[in-house]
Amino acid sequence: MIRSALISGAGVAGGVLAWQLAERGVEVTIVEKATGQRSSGNPVDVHDQAMRVAEHMGVADELRAAATGVRRMAVVNRAGKRVASLPAALVNAGTDGVEVPRADLASILVRAAGTRANVIFDESIAELHDGPNGVDVTLESGRSARYDIVIGADGQHSRVRSLAFGPERQFAHRLGMFVATVSAPGSEVDPALMTMLSAPGRSFSLHPSTGIPIGAFIFHSPLAEGFDSRTADASRSIVAEAYAGLGWRVPEFVERFLAAPDVYFDTVTQLRLDAWHRGRVALLGDAASSVSLFGDGSSTAIVGARTLADAVAEHPDDPAAAFEMYERRHREVVGPKQKGVATVSRQLVPRTAFGLGMRNTVLRGMQAYAALRFGRSGAGGAALA
Repeated sequence: MIRSALISGAGVAGGVLAWQLAERGVEVTIVEKATGQRSSGNPVDVHDQAMRVAEHMGVADELRAAATGVRRMAVVNRAGKRVASLPAALVNAGTDGVEVPRADLASILVRAAGTRANVIFDESIAELHDGPNGVDVTLESGRSARYDIVIGADGQHSRVRSLAFGPERQFAHRLGMFVATVSAPGSEVDPALMTMLSAPGRSFSLHPSTGIPIGAFIFHSPLAEGFDSRTADASRSIVAEAYAGLGWRVPEFVERFLAAPDVYFDTVTQLRLDAWHRGRVALLGDAASSVSLFGDGSSTAIVGARTLADAVAEHPDDPAAAFEMYERRHREVVGPKQKGVATVSRQLVPRTAFGLGMRNTVLRGMQAYAALRFGRSGAGGAALA
């Protein structure tokens, strides 16, 4: 009988899974290696099925209150000249959700989970031993306990995956790109506008978020293939060299990145595993199927958490059957997204001037369509300058 569960990772996937399992009568503990709630501040979309999960959890109104005010997006060239401008209603067509800073999303979900589960920060799994009657877990603090199931919801560099499945290098497929972000408190931006600068092989996005703007660098680099994510010191020079010579506000944010004590920097990586479960241990979210920037990861993780909880409820006496059901159902959601990652990455950050020109032609066509659909003022009055 699945009566207890340990979840590694107090993020989007872990928070939803804890709430969902607890609702189904499972005693849940979450461990998070950070000392407090931490997550990337980058805005993410919560929509469609994921928004319905949020409604069921009673947090949809909180998500709407935490949403960004972005109503349009613009693309500019390396000199800052506008190439195209689109209403957000067109970019997000067909969804019924919201855009929320990832840190706020994780905080809201984990806070909800904390009303039903035990959340322990500044703690992580040191060892786990899977057996026929449970998983014996030793934490970094030295505490130990047995759980009926253990779930790794601890991100792309999952500790649970390393312990139970093998080292990350076996499953990581890098796309030859880096992503780096830095927050910019006090920076002046239009709160309704997200702007992206494009140059061959490089992209810089400025997002107003909910008051503390975020600068994001996404770029191709031959250094990405052999990069060790643990050597973060190298990130400063890599970003500075990649973005030398670009105009608009890029120099300002490169300087911010060089000076900031806390930045995000990693390779754009897709994870591919033949199985997401082994014995009484399973993986969820980015730990199982990271598609990095281009896979609608937060909404997918929320839906996956509900799918996993449903499978446990349907097979309360058989963890293997529960995990097999979860994986079979959720791979139908994740599979198409993973197949499209390489194509989307080329569209978002074209490597050549020709590819960039083709992408901009498409955007200008979308702008013309938006003018016809929404009028010159755009959706909700957003200008199409």
